[in-house]
Amino acid sequence: MSTVLITGANRGIGLELVKIYAAAGDKVLACCRNPGAATALAAIKGDVRMLTLDVTDAAAVAQLAQDVGNQAIDLLINNAGVLGPDYGDQTTYKMDFDSWEETFRVNTMGPVRVLQALLPNLKASADPKVVTITSQMGALSLDMVLGLAYSATKAALNKFMKLAALDLVKDGVNLCVIHPGWVQTDMGGTGADITPHDSAAGIVATIKKLNASNTGSFWKWNGEVHGW
Repeated sequence: MSTVLITGANRGIGLELVKIYAAAGDKVLACCRNPGAATALAAIKGDVRMLTLDVTDAAAVAQLAQDVGNQAIDLLINNAGVLGPDYGDQTTYKMDFDSWEETFRVNTMGPVRVLQALLPNLKASADPKVVTITSQMGALSLDMVLGLAYSATKAALNKFMKLAALDLVKDGVNLCVIHPGWVQTDMGGTGADITPHDSAAGIVATIKKLNASNTGSFWKWNGEVHGW
C-alpha cells in the first residue's frame, strides 16, 4: 500500500480523495488548517493521520516536514486552493490586489512550498508522484473572461509544475496537473456539473496513468488531455 499526503483535505475534493485512498487501504496524511474543526475528516475510517498545515506559512510547512519525519511519501496531492476576490473584484477594470496577493500565496506558492519541503520524502519512495489540482481557467488555450486573479494564479502554477517536471524526472519524481472539472463544492457552487466524489474518483484513476513517459502532463479529471 502507498502513503498519500493530501492538502486541503477537510472538505470538497480533498475530503473525497481521503475517503477513496483510505478505503483502498493506503496510509493517508490528511492536511488542513484546523484539524480540530474537521469533523467530517476525523470520521473517515482507515489509516488516516490528520496534520495541521497552512500552505501560505513557511514555518507551518517546515513543521509539516518535521512531523512527517523520514517517512517515504509515494503520492503528494496539492489540493488546497482558494477562489480569491469576489468575481466583481477580479476583473480587467477592478482588482482587489491584497486578496489577489493572498490567492497567489495559496494557489501558486503554497504547492511549491509543500513540494520542496517534502522532496526528500518523495525521493525515498520507489515510485514518487506529485499531483497538483489546477483549473482549466489557468489554461492559456482557453479564453474565459472570468476570475482573472484566480486564473492568473493557476496559470503560474501550471507553468512552474511543467518546468519542475523536467528537473524532477531526473530524480525519478513524476509530476502532473489535473483540472478537477466543474465541481459541486463551496468554490464551484451547487449548479456545477459533477459531485466531489465523481471528481475525486476520476482524479484517482487519472493519477494511475502518471509515469516517466508522460510526466509534465495536464489532464482533465476524466483522464483526457487538457490543452495548455
